[in-house]
Amino acid sequence: MKNPRDDGEYINSLARGLSVMRAFTKERPELTLSEVAAVTGLSPATVRRCLNTLLHLGYLGKKGKLFLLKPEVMVFASAYLESMNLEEIVRPHLQVVRDRTGDSSSLAVLLHEDILYLVHVSTNRMVRLAAGVGTRFPIYATSLGRIMLAYQDKDTIEDYLHRVHFKSFTDKTTTSLTTLRNILKKARKDGYASIQDELDYGIVSMAVPVFNERNEVVAAINCSTSVARATRKDMVATRLPILKEAAQKIELELRRYPMLAHSVGL
Repeated sequence: MKNPRDDGEYINSLARGLSVMRAFTKERPELTLSEVAAVTGLSPATVRRCLNTLLHLGYLGKKGKLFLLKPEVMVFASAYLESMNLEEIVRPHLQVVRDRTGDSSSLAVLLHEDILYLVHVSTNRMVRLAAGVGTRFPIYATSLGRIMLAYQDKDTIEDYLHRVHFKSFTDKTTTSLTTLRNILKKARKDGYASIQDELDYGIVSMAVPVFNERNEVVAAINCSTSVARATRKDMVATRLPILKEAAQKIELELRRYPMLAHSVGL
């Protein structure tokens, strides 16, 4: 892992340690030293030093030859959420959406090829697809991801479309570049995006963008429910006005707290 900068202000060892931590995922909860080396592309000697350092600091645990993340890593996420006051600033508006629609409601941002949930208000109804703070889903398969991507500049959209690797979650999942391009164009024109049965069967979702004071999309909010309660057509008629109202109020909050706007927009 080489220094991508020429000013000497980049610490390779720190970057390597973070890449080792990021090697652990839902699909890879436990890894051996050699497996971490394969995932990160680092040498076994470098990986060994990183693993032992993280083990000593309490961010990793070890079971035989297997390494795994420890709860200490949650300190980073907690520090972000608490310092930005996301719960206090955003949650009340999502609760209004939940209370008025009976649907779960979330705020998410773009993170590489995924969306990342930062605030989530659930309902008491049982759903097949669980979501919460920290949950990640592919951009192309979500209403949140589509509406945020739709408002990016042309180069950013094309860069994503050239990098994306489609996976079918259901037989309704969009896996065509041409179809996705058309969906993004329509979403930007309409000001919202919706999906049904694409991320999981029986789930329908609608999302609208959240803009900063420079009219740049920094996040999106959605409401999600089962097709037994609403169709995509129902969502447009009954949920869209409520979502737009909540988005406008969150935008006002971002203007009051510019640090939060910068944080979610980076």
